[in-house]
Formats: sequence, C-alpha cells, structure tokens
Amino acid sequence: MKQYLMEATSPGYTPERLKTRMRHDRSRDMAYRRAIVATSLVGMASMAFVTLFQTGALRRLPDPPTRRPHFDTAKVNTSDEAYSYGMPDGPLTLSMHAANLSLAAAGPPERWRERPWIPVAASAFSGAQAAVAAQYLFYRMPFVDRAWCPYCVVDALAHFASFGLSLPETAKALGLVDARGATPPRRRRPPVRAESAPARPRLDR
Repeated sequence: MKQYLMEATSPGYTPERLKTRMRHDRSRDMAYRRAIVATSLVGMASMAFVTLFQTGALRRLPDPPTRRPHFDTAKVNTSDEAYSYGMPDGPLTLSMHAANLSLAAAGPPERWRERPWIPVAASAFSGAQAAVAAQYLFYRMPFVDRAWCPYCVVDALAHFASFGLSLPETAKALGLVDARGATPPRRRRPPVRAESAPARPRLDR
C-alpha cells in the first residue's frame, strides 16, 4: 500500500527527499497547500463538536447570544435532513475535510507538473463540497430551518476556502497559466502571403 501511494503521488522520490522538499519549499503552491491543510483542520474541529452532539456524546452546544441572526445549533443539527444519510451528516462532513487535507498533502511541491491529476482532483472534490455547503448556507438554514448553526457556518467557510486555494495550482496543471502564474501568450499564426499570379507569356506578332 505504501509503495503504491508513493508511486502514484511522488514518483522518483525517496521518503527523505520528499520530506525535505515538502517541509522547506517556500513556493506559492506549497503555501496554498499548507493553507488548505490548516483550513481543513478548522473545518474538522467545527464538525467534531457537531458529531459529538449528533451522536449524543454532548447534550448541547453553546450558541452566540444574538437575536439576529438567530442561532440554534440543536434545531439545525437534529433536523430530519441531518439524519437522512443513514447516519448524522457531521461525520460525513468531517471526512470530506479529511479528504481535502490528504489531497493537499499528497505529492511534492511541483506535483502540478509531474502528477497533474492530483490538483485537478483536489479542485473537483472540494468544489463539489463547496457547492453543497453553499446550498446549506444560503438556502437550507435561512429558509428551511430558519436558524443558523455557527459550527456549520465555519464548516461552509472552510469548504469555500479549500476550493479557492486549490484553483491556482489546478490552473497550472491544466496549462491555463505558466509556472509563474501568468497566462501564456497565444501563438500567432504567420500571415499568409498571397501568391502572385504567374505572368502571362507575351505573344509577338
């Protein structure tokens, strides 16, 4: 299993070289990937509290004492929708953040060149999560539940951030920008020169 993952994500690298490159590289791509790791951990922490509440390990979770917006974590996280997956949605969302974290940590700094499928998969996966989070944040809570969950808001923002931070590297992997992040110039076709018509032979009288 270890050999398969190493070959799939970091071909030609030894563990020692991969460790050195990942920990000491100061490129913008690695900065974005580290930010995804940190953001995912924040999302996992928020969903960890929700998971403990939904499974009964915690009896209640505190809400901000505001009237507007109206926060009611219990109402949002004990709705029928929250338990419609055969389990609470908290553990599922937590695992999505863990997957984002794993994809951000996979491969060397220049993986967009050697293994472009990894950043593309990271953007596709986090983009789908961001779409679901947007549906909960902008429709489900304000119009269906008519209450807000602060932990779910943090979760949604973490999904949005993970998706946005993954896009620059994916743009490089797809060839939309060059290694410096600039749009590559379009190749201009050479102008087509019109061929002159052959001169007609003169007929001497």
